[in-house]
Amino acid sequence: MTVKLGEKAPDFQAVATNGEIVRLSQFQGKNVVLYFYPKDMTPGCTTEACDFRDAHEKFSELNAVILGVSTDPIERHKRFMEKYDLPFLLLSDEDHRIAETFGVWKPKKMFGKEYMGIERSTFIIDRDQTVVKEWRKVKVKGHVEEALSFIKEHL
Repeated sequence: MTVKLGEKAPDFQAVATNGEIVRLSQFQGKNVVLYFYPKDMTPGCTTEACDFRDAHEKFSELNAVILGVSTDPIERHKRFMEKYDLPFLLLSDEDHRIAETFGVWKPKKMFGKEYMGIERSTFIIDRDQTVVKEWRKVKVKGHVEEALSFIKEHL
């Protein structure tokens, strides 16, 4: 079952960088920017995380919470968060269950080798936990501004 636009987002749970088990349902009443990225400490993922970091206050002013998700273990997430001073939670999805639910666990290719991994994607989930916007195959440049504009204009 893959999450579809206009549907309620399933209530998943994952270990977060604050050491707690975080559930999507605990953010009901807020807009959630749920972004999936391939790997901590890589150039594109670092740029994206820092762009979200730099816009964090603007998202907060719009009652929006940012959650980053990758399959990295929590210890790597913590190092990534500390190194780049990220003010939002990163969720560890080592079994890629959340990525599969959102349809972002995909076959990928690098240097001629095929493997499974996360396709960079972002979902906006509104206060009622409905998926109201999705971006798949995200290009990092300008993406955070696009997400911020969507929330400003529509939520």
